[in-house]
Amino acid sequence: MRKEVLGLGSLAVLGTSFLLGCSQNQVPDKDKGILEIRANGEDFVREGFVSKDGWKITFDKLYVNLAEVTAYQITSSYDAETGGQPQATETVLLVPEKTVDLAEGDETAAPILVAKVQATAGRYNALSWKMPTATEGPAAGYSLVAIATATKDGLTIPFTLKIDEELQFTCGDFVGDDRKGILPPGGKADLEATFHFDHLFGDGEAPPEDEINTGALGFAPLAALAENGKLEADSNTLQQILSPGEYKQFQGLLSSLGHVGEGHCHDSLMVHRQGQ
Repeated sequence: MRKEVLGLGSLAVLGTSFLLGCSQNQVPDKDKGILEIRANGEDFVREGFVSKDGWKITFDKLYVNLAEVTAYQITSSYDAETGGQPQATETVLLVPEKTVDLAEGDETAAPILVAKVQATAGRYNALSWKMPTATEGPAAGYSLVAIATATKDGLTIPFTLKIDEELQFTCGDFVGDDRKGILPPGGKADLEATFHFDHLFGDGEAPPEDEINTGALGFAPLAALAENGKLEADSNTLQQILSPGEYKQFQGLLSSLGHVGEGHCHDSLMVHRQGQ
């Protein structure tokens, strides 16, 4: 019976192949990097704020249900006024679905890391996400749940808002002090889904004639709905109790919550909701 014997050269080739195989499993593709997505309710959520009508609002929990969070590389800038689907050369699904508490952490907490994935290097200059009703978890049955407290002139109203309107935001480049979404080969970059709750309640630190206040609902219409010193309302309750004008305004403000820093987003479901 003939035995084959490996020579030193063959052993060297075999050893080299084995080492290369191990290295390839451990070292990421040289043309890829790590792309992170964060959710940010800003200081308004983490620290609390005063509404346009003088109510001090602090959040205990603020759940948003995120789904199909997707980053894009596009050759031109995305126009949130026009809307439509980004014409992408590269598309990365960052989060299939996850409920996030924007009020998590103390006043100094950083924006919440939702996920990080390996992605092709390049400039990710568009972002989209949906907010469907959650099927499980703390926001089950709703797209947004706010558990908070409002205080004014010695009166305190604990309130819970449960919103089942579904939202779908598509946004362009992040607008802010730092550049985001530029992913170098072998490096890391982050993107941010930002939520502007001052659009809903207004900002007591801004002048009354400021656009943030002239367009906001404020908290007074909700305070008027409180019973026995507290308010618990879902979308159906708000539709029945608010005036038609106030409820339409409320729906429009929900559509303005989604941003990328200070960059605006397009809510493609707004027309459908207001036509119901």
